[in-house]
Amino acid sequence: PRSVLTTGVGTTSAGLTCAAVREGSGKEFVLEAGALVLADKGVCCIDEFGCIQDQDRTTIHEAMEQQTLSVAKAGIVCKLNCRATIIAVM
Repeated sequence: PRSVLTTGVGTTSAGLTCAAVREGSGKEFVLEAGALVLADKGVCCIDEFGCIQDQDRTTIHEAMEQQTLSVAKAGIVCKLNCRATIIAVM
C-alpha cells in the first residue's frame, strides 16, 4: 500500500492537492502532485491538521467527498484521482 505523511504547519492547498509549476525555462506548465494525489489508492496522514488555514482546509473537501480533485490552473483543466484514506490529527 502507498502512504504519504505530511504536516499541517505551513501547508497550503497546493501542497495537499497539486501545484502548477513552470517547466524549465519554457512557458509551459506542468502539474506537480500534492500529498492527496500521491496517496491515491493508499493512506494520507496529516499531522497538526488544525494548523491548516480554513480556506486551505476547504479545498480538500472535494477530495474527501468525491475522491477526485478538479483542477483549473495555468491553462490546464483536468480531474485527478485521490482515492485515499485520510487520517488527520489535530
